[in-house]
Amino acid sequence: MIMKKQTLGIILMCTMVLTSACSSISKNKKVTKAPNIIFILLDDWGWQDAAFMGSKYYLTPHMDELAKQSYTFTQAYSSSPNCAPTRAALNSGLRPQKTGIYTVKSSARGKAEQRRIIPTANQTVLKDEVITLAESLKSNGYQTAFIGKWHLGEGEHGGPLTQGFDINIAGNQTGTPKSYFSPFKNPELVDGPNGEYLPDRLSQEAVKFIESNHSKPFFLMLSHYAVHSPIKAPKATVSKHLDRQGDEYHNNPTYAAMLEHTDNSVQRVLDALKTQGLEDNTWVILTSDNGGYDKATQAPELRGSKGMLYEGGLRVPLLIKMPNQSTQTIINEPVSTLDFYPTLLNIANGSAPLQQPLDGKTLLPLLNNQSINREALYFHFPAYLQSTKQKQIWRTTPASMIRMGDYKLIEFFEYGQLELYNIKKDLKETKNLALLEPKRTAKLYLKLKQWQQTSKAPIPTQLNPKFDEKYLLPRQSYVTWQDIQTKLTK
Repeated sequence: MIMKKQTLGIILMCTMVLTSACSSISKNKKVTKAPNIIFILLDDWGWQDAAFMGSKYYLTPHMDELAKQSYTFTQAYSSSPNCAPTRAALNSGLRPQKTGIYTVKSSARGKAEQRRIIPTANQTVLKDEVITLAESLKSNGYQTAFIGKWHLGEGEHGGPLTQGFDINIAGNQTGTPKSYFSPFKNPELVDGPNGEYLPDRLSQEAVKFIESNHSKPFFLMLSHYAVHSPIKAPKATVSKHLDRQGDEYHNNPTYAAMLEHTDNSVQRVLDALKTQGLEDNTWVILTSDNGGYDKATQAPELRGSKGMLYEGGLRVPLLIKMPNQSTQTIINEPVSTLDFYPTLLNIANGSAPLQQPLDGKTLLPLLNNQSINREALYFHFPAYLQSTKQKQIWRTTPASMIRMGDYKLIEFFEYGQLELYNIKKDLKETKNLALLEPKRTAKLYLKLKQWQQTSKAPIPTQLNPKFDEKYLLPRQSYVTWQDIQTKLTK
């Protein structure tokens, strides 16, 4: 770790890309030092789990107010459909095939006799040699603080303090809080008064950090454990939602209460910035690590939920507020978690790792009414996730995905199943167009295969000897590349 930090300044080079774009965004404001950056990450916060994203049940007045002063992204994607790989991508700027972090815990989830192939082995700790976003910002003069859920290692073995953060509060390997109420049973968080609610406590710690004296610009990552299961909230807050009318998608009063506390957290952070006179020199980003948890919520307009490559597992809310912004701008271009690392470096006028090419694109051109010229987004999840519903076996089996224009193609590796959707016309992904549009399927499939090869994405193909053939899918129930080729030759 010492060697990594000593050589960091040597192996970084200055990136001049889009400095002019960043300057033009803030050209009317004289700033005495580099801007502060606050990144607020919610856990399992679904795409429509806020009023500003269309919910009529969840009360999020403070987030709604922030949205009125922010760039609001309608097609923001988490880089993976569950927690750890998205967090690895956020902090490293790298795809999972470079970090080895594809999922949470083992990639061989569920029952062995139901897994047809052997999934790619999974890593759970972000490697020390990875140059993190915090390390890059720190090398450019930033004070760095992490508060909340880390999920990429702990202590001297991959914890936040080994990955560029000067301060760590509550960050360890735990993906689910052992308790949402004090005593928290978290070795990285001192217990508060008995019964203190974790989202409130993390908000308090964030405010204390903002209020402390800063001789340097700061990067604060407030990474809430909420709204991850277990779904728990103070009884007094839950009671406010018990008699409210929901619908088939949004109807959980405890989940609504959790969101209320995280909504309050956003306001506490913004109030602290204003009180300290920092709001005119601070960027605020608010987003989620993946789609919503299906036992608690569901995006009405999307198919699927957390753990799936369907839109409900990957689409997330995203707000970006720059200093002095007072109006809302809607951005419809697809973006990814991988884009945050280069974006925040550009905001800081910082340096990117010379030996670690980043896989995302800076979003600053979009904020300057320009294009980022990206042909497609790619996703790779070579792991199993068991279903949370009794009548289904899997949320997902090992798969890759390409999103290009209005279309997306998913390739499931067990049988080579291909699913093509036009998500502009069919956002709920109800109609597989693979055989109906074979030329388009072929185009996307070949681009996906090329990307898998050039990015060295591991494709699990080895059959599992423990697989029970009674679980075989009927051949007529899915479309393969062979079917597409046959269709094209007719």
